[in-house]
Amino acid sequence: QVQLVESGGGLVQPGGSLRLSCVASGFTFSAYAMSWYRQAQGKERELVATITPSGGSTNYADSAKGRFTISRDNAKNTGYLQMNSLEPEDTAVYYCKVSRWSGTYWGQGTQVTVSS
Repeated sequence: QVQLVESGGGLVQPGGSLRLSCVASGFTFSAYAMSWYRQAQGKERELVATITPSGGSTNYADSAKGRFTISRDNAKNTGYLQMNSLEPEDTAVYYCKVSRWSGTYWGQGTQVTVSS
């Protein structure tokens, strides 16, 4: 059974940091590119960052560049999103997604709220 389980969200003050995790099971995680998306209330889901299956290449949305870092540990079947210098505009549900030619899987999301 394919599963992606995100964790690490929560309430943080502006300027703070969080690290999100995405634990995969039921498929060969290392064969899939991984992405983090977010969806703020009333807005469309948007791409935040992507990492290749090997972890050798990453890409970021302009809003994430310089503040967020995507990474993965294929030995642990886990992906991460380190978020620093968080702003209220980063408040959203964050989702991990894995994809390759054979299919795409989504996690259930974790809420991140940035507020004083």
